[in-house]
Amino acid sequence: MANSEGAPHSLTARIVTESAIIDDGVLAWADGRITHVGPASGQDAAGGKTFPEGSLVFPGLIDTHCHGAFGGDFASGDPEAARRAIDFLHRSGTTTLLASTVTASREDMFRAFETLGALTDEGLLAGIHAEGPFVSTARCGAQNPEFIRNPDPGFVAEVLEAAQGKMKTMTYAPELPGAEALIYELTTHGVTPSLGHTDCDTQTAVSSLGLVREEMESTGFDGYSGRPTVTHLFNGMPPMHHRSPGPVPGCLRIARAGNAAVELIADNAHLDPQTVLSVFELVGAENIALVTDSMAATGLADGSYRLGPSAVTVSGGVATLDRTGSLAGGTATLLDVVRRTVSAGVGLVDAVISATAVPANILGLADELGSLRNGLRADAVVVDPDLRLLAVLRRGEWLDPAPAAAAGY
Repeated sequence: MANSEGAPHSLTARIVTESAIIDDGVLAWADGRITHVGPASGQDAAGGKTFPEGSLVFPGLIDTHCHGAFGGDFASGDPEAARRAIDFLHRSGTTTLLASTVTASREDMFRAFETLGALTDEGLLAGIHAEGPFVSTARCGAQNPEFIRNPDPGFVAEVLEAAQGKMKTMTYAPELPGAEALIYELTTHGVTPSLGHTDCDTQTAVSSLGLVREEMESTGFDGYSGRPTVTHLFNGMPPMHHRSPGPVPGCLRIARAGNAAVELIADNAHLDPQTVLSVFELVGAENIALVTDSMAATGLADGSYRLGPSAVTVSGGVATLDRTGSLAGGTATLLDVVRRTVSAGVGLVDAVISATAVPANILGLADELGSLRNGLRADAVVVDPDLRLLAVLRRGEWLDPAPAAAAGY
């Protein structure tokens, strides 16, 4: 569904902003940019697209942790498979995303970087998230321990060179020898360190996140984009215990202070809904990034799939590693995650903020994406009152909505 280049366009629906919901709203755009957001009264919306009563529109969703979809695995290095995954995700409402890689052989990782870097240059991706290889073998989850390694300076330099400036975030374990030097190299190259897949204690997590914040401030990051992230909080780290708290409480405190953003995979498989609600109430929506951790099975039926070098089985919509039975990514889209977050008791405005404005800030793109404001890119998602997809707008162009998942998850 294409628009005429340069022609003005509009839609009327309930508009979800960062502070409220405009019940009788209009969104207008031209040349791929938003030109007006506000009440429909007094605005000429003639010829605009209308949706059923009660429909909502909010900014295009932004996923900073995503391994693939619709049969495509970003770690595979297969350009056509990656394009297929990106197309499905765009048409599912995730109009901006980082492509996540996994811990793999040097050759496989670098091949994936090359493929994903080219797709970033095309504007199909916002960049790369490298999940590993500098993570904990004790908390590797679906990361293949065969390829996990300490961040020695020579290999870190190779990784950064292979990413050719397209890497935006990297998951790291702060307890590894060389982690402090890794933080310096990442921030110097404009990469946001993301604490995760770690077996560290509370103080190590707090100290490391503090160091990341200091280094990001000293190397040119600013605003919310000048803070670290935490890779899928609770998953890939020790559970919090009252005599051995691990990294979770430290991450929560740092996030509550606004000095980090924590990822939550709110898909009802990785986290219980009450856990999701508690974190929103503890740290606030502005300090949470909702993510999917989605893998190749997203949008498809149960069966056998790959996550990088590892075999994965999906049953009942839950992906597990054949080798160990560990969770191996998600199968929900980001819109599914938003819907489940709201079902957990989180307010719609807060859920949308954590899936749009927060990740836009993490990527340093808040002046381009993540909100419905004049001058920003015309990316939007239209849903019915049950938050089911009706339409997707990306760069001012209507996309054909993606098909519902084959198994209906």
